[in-house]
Amino acid sequence: MILITIALASVGIGLLGLYTGLTARRRAAQAVEECVEMVRRRLETSADVTDGRAIRDVAIVHYDALREDAGGLSFSLAMLNAAGDGVVLTSINGRTETRTYAKIVSSGRSLQLLSPEEDQVVRAARLGQGPQIRLDDGRDIGVNGRPPAST
Repeated sequence: MILITIALASVGIGLLGLYTGLTARRRAAQAVEECVEMVRRRLETSADVTDGRAIRDVAIVHYDALREDAGGLSFSLAMLNAAGDGVVLTSINGRTETRTYAKIVSSGRSLQLLSPEEDQVVRAARLGQGPQIRLDDGRDIGVNGRPPAST
């Protein structure tokens, strides 16, 4: 009876390891695809005669940050140049108050902690998926470019 229990536990642990490996492979493939796209866009810019400091990548996402049926008036807006430098502006709008935040982005990363919505809008801008994106696009996002913790 003990051997059967140990065998079943081993099978369960093996399946969990397989699932973890497949999940890590999917996330790695997604990261590689995004890097290839960013490099492709960067090479297009370097071959072009435009000013590399000019804002060229823009994306905005609207959402209901306070979960109070405010009509999705909150938003995050990323405005970046070809090097991924720029700013992400976020406005959290409720019925009675509004808060606005500006965070500096350098090479596609912020020194300050980004919310999931801010991180997604920066990634979408870097990948040229703007100007308007939706939060329910199925992307598995993390915070500050790091994948989300496994659940």
